[in-house]
Amino acid sequence: MADLSINFAGIKSPNPFWIASGPPSNTAYQSHRAFEAGWGGLVWKTIGDPIINVSSRYSALNLGGQRMVGFNNIELISDRSPETNFREIKEVKDRWPNHAVIASLMVDTRERWHEFVKRSADCGADGIELNFGCPHGMCERGMGSAVGQNPDVAETIVGWVMEAAEIPVIVKLTPNITNVVYAARAAKRAGADAISLINTINSITNVNLDTLTPEPFVRGLSSHGGYCGPAVKPIALNMVQSCAADSEVGLPISGIGGIGSWRDAAEFLALGSLSLQVCTAVMHYGFRIVEDMNEGLSDYLDAKGYQSVADFSGAAVKTLSDWQYLDLHYKRVARIDYDKCIGCNLCYIACEDGAHQCIDLVDSAPYGLGPGRVPGKPVPKVREEDCVGCNLCSIVCPVDDCITMVEMDTGRDQMSWSDYQTRLTKGEMQPIPAHP
Repeated sequence: MADLSINFAGIKSPNPFWIASGPPSNTAYQSHRAFEAGWGGLVWKTIGDPIINVSSRYSALNLGGQRMVGFNNIELISDRSPETNFREIKEVKDRWPNHAVIASLMVDTRERWHEFVKRSADCGADGIELNFGCPHGMCERGMGSAVGQNPDVAETIVGWVMEAAEIPVIVKLTPNITNVVYAARAAKRAGADAISLINTINSITNVNLDTLTPEPFVRGLSSHGGYCGPAVKPIALNMVQSCAADSEVGLPISGIGGIGSWRDAAEFLALGSLSLQVCTAVMHYGFRIVEDMNEGLSDYLDAKGYQSVADFSGAAVKTLSDWQYLDLHYKRVARIDYDKCIGCNLCYIACEDGAHQCIDLVDSAPYGLGPGRVPGKPVPKVREEDCVGCNLCSIVCPVDDCITMVEMDTGRDQMSWSDYQTRLTKGEMQPIPAHP
């Protein structure tokens, strides 16, 4: 059985699944419940000078009957005193010595950073996470994403923290930035032990068309909030991989953003994460989702022959490259399994109106009657010679594996755009003619 335990920048955890800093990690009571359910670690809700939250705080994007595809919040850091939070962290560590407990911090001055770093170590926290990502409320006070969006400022503050730090320091990065790699490099230069990403994305999820006020609202006014949940996963994966692939960063990564299943977890691990933080899915389904995560990830690693999480981490990082290195002569075409085709013709509509007009509607008689098909109603047929392999038809098809993408041998040597430019410059080939 694969070893799920990790050593993340010196922070040991029985598995890679951590509760991310947020409402589910706000109290000792919740921490006990999380660890009882099987979570390996927890990042405490951000501690700083107590704030006053508003009511209401959350809104969501629902899609196709699925609730909370995207989740938005205007909630700030902990509204409880530092004394209470540090006391409860000690209580949790005393009861769960083998689980990771990380103190998330956000203060303003060098002296306050030194104070809170020391208090975190004194209460027994295994590490510190610096919240440089909150995109609302705190950034107006010169903290949160106001720090994370400026690598020079982030580097300065991480430097302050490292002056006093005796336990590992994780820098939590904001996605509300042109290139997150620059912030990651700044954290590395300042001496950080690890990074975590992504924090929430600036957002407005919807507008109430009766009141013309976005949700959530507070006495008729709203505010931009932090977006998270399944909808942000592609953005998070991209940023995690970018940091993992950058030779100047070279730090352990705690992946955050839309993780809700073992499959999500495996994708983050493959692209360079070592620990995994989850918040929105817990708010939606509760702490016990970690049971399936642990079991599913363990089974997957066993099936693929990996001995541990560490062995698997980063396995897919090198399969990402710049577009210029992709093979222009590689070809795939769409194939339709008529035993599965239900005759909805969504593939035809998508190709005709949104892609390359290479699917025709033809007489269904030669193809038999598939499930749900109506006699005499035409069926889609791919003109393979014109198919560009864009994948759109297979994506819109509602039947699993009805349309598959099949590799074709073009008989041409591999050539990327970079190769093409080099050969063109050397006069070894003529410019590729444009499509008519």
